[in-house]
Amino acid sequence: MKVAIVHDWLVVEGGAERVLAQMIDCFPQADVFSLVDFLEDRSCLRGRPVQTSFIQKMPRAKSKYRGYLPLFPLAIEQFDLSGYDVIVSSSYAVAKGVLNGPDQLHVSYVHSPVRYAWDLQHQYLNEAGLSRGVKSALARMILHYIRNWDARSANGVDLIAANSRFVSRRIRKVYRRDSTVIYPPVDVDHLKLRHTKEDFYLTASRMVPYKRVDMIVEAFSRTPERKLVVIGDGPEMAKIRALAGPNITLLGYQPFDVLHDHLQRAKGFVFAAEEDFGISPVEAQACGTPVIAYGKGGIRESVRVAPDPFPTGVFFDKQTPEALLQTLARFEATRGSFQPEACHANAQRFGAERFRAAFSRFVEDGLVQLQTELAAPLDDGAPEPMLNAPDRHDEPTLLHSL
Repeated sequence: MKVAIVHDWLVVEGGAERVLAQMIDCFPQADVFSLVDFLEDRSCLRGRPVQTSFIQKMPRAKSKYRGYLPLFPLAIEQFDLSGYDVIVSSSYAVAKGVLNGPDQLHVSYVHSPVRYAWDLQHQYLNEAGLSRGVKSALARMILHYIRNWDARSANGVDLIAANSRFVSRRIRKVYRRDSTVIYPPVDVDHLKLRHTKEDFYLTASRMVPYKRVDMIVEAFSRTPERKLVVIGDGPEMAKIRALAGPNITLLGYQPFDVLHDHLQRAKGFVFAAEEDFGISPVEAQACGTPVIAYGKGGIRESVRVAPDPFPTGVFFDKQTPEALLQTLARFEATRGSFQPEACHANAQRFGAERFRAAFSRFVEDGLVQLQTELAAPLDDGAPEPMLNAPDRHDEPTLLHSL
């Protein structure tokens, strides 16, 4: 059985690349395809080579690959996967749009439909300064094209897995398809529980607008008695540095061992993004650290809140400094109800071994279903084939005329 694994792009290692690594562990002989491959840390590829698209050789592709978005649908369709029995796509943009035939099984793990083309289009345009003008009109035309292609390409997928119930609802809304929830893998086995906590809060993420690190920093700057450590880097770093008060420590990008150390020692992990799932809050819980999070998106499935008898965090309902400060006060007033053991136990639901077992079984069930369909006898009630029907290779086509 030949297996192909298709990923959107390989530029930096994040949550999607961790999923890719576990997929390769499920199918270690699979061939890997991606629009571009500029990864420096190649551990997620498990030594497998990557076949890339023509985008790889475009000018300034390493730093400006997103600028080729209008070409992504064309590029992903150029991969010839006709020789594979099973196609597995790890898709948050266009990977699920690879072309495949009726005798092939295509299973797609959808991290999310293209967020900036669907329900979050207006938010992304505003954040990019494209709310009006000629550039805005051009961007909206491109996103309209991407939406149409994205909806059409979902028809080529046999089975869809979603990384949360939140994303499953989005898939149902956008593609009108059912999906099976398989939570993404978190490396909880290498995250150690620590019972004693120190007097600081932690947030860690890329410095991009939707993560709302600026809002977190602004809130803590208003209460200098609270200490906050911020780990991460990105285009909003200068803005966040300007907002930070003396009680806030900005560490920038840090290797995982430094992040792990802070996750263990922090008395609370603050998370303000609306994420499809959110791996960092699970990592914090694995270290025994409760979570203070914006209560929308996949976070509602990974953090337990009161009246659960073993809560692992609290939610705030608005992405504002005022809402966060009110929730921090509530967290501090009830801090004794958050037990490190409960946080650690809750995180075990999302281990990598559990993901591999669930995803392998999902693909195997799809194969059984496909093989059953292929082996089914012909329907006796089916119409007889046409006599002297023209062979499809004899039909004039555009390709023949070129």
